[in-house]
Amino acid sequence: MTDHIRTQPPQSSSNAAQTDAAENVDYISVDIYDQTYHLRGENPDYIRRLADIVDTKMRAVASHGKTVDSLRVAVLAALNIADELVTLERRYDTLAGSQENRASIRTRAHSLTGLLDSVLSDERKIS
Repeated sequence: MTDHIRTQPPQSSSNAAQTDAAENVDYISVDIYDQTYHLRGENPDYIRRLADIVDTKMRAVASHGKTVDSLRVAVLAALNIADELVTLERRYDTLAGSQENRASIRTRAHSLTGLLDSVLSDERKIS
């Protein structure tokens, strides 16, 4: 993930006074499974999108189970999201080929480029 998301740290009155300008970044509030979280990152729309995905997944997990424990629902939702990620990574690897295949293709492309360059330079010498 390219965006780094941090939750808002609890601030005491002395700690708040010590916060320097670089740390004074606006936090975005998102609701996930009826809890409000104050997060910050480089892209607020991206953070909202992630929060919506997590909220939707938690509600789906809760609707299919009997548990009301939000921590358990969160863990099950995280497992579902991790499963989706691994499945997509496998599909990507299948489509993109293995690293060995990509390296082999890259090596072949470089050697073919060299062959083309030599043929073209020979052709230029003949003409």
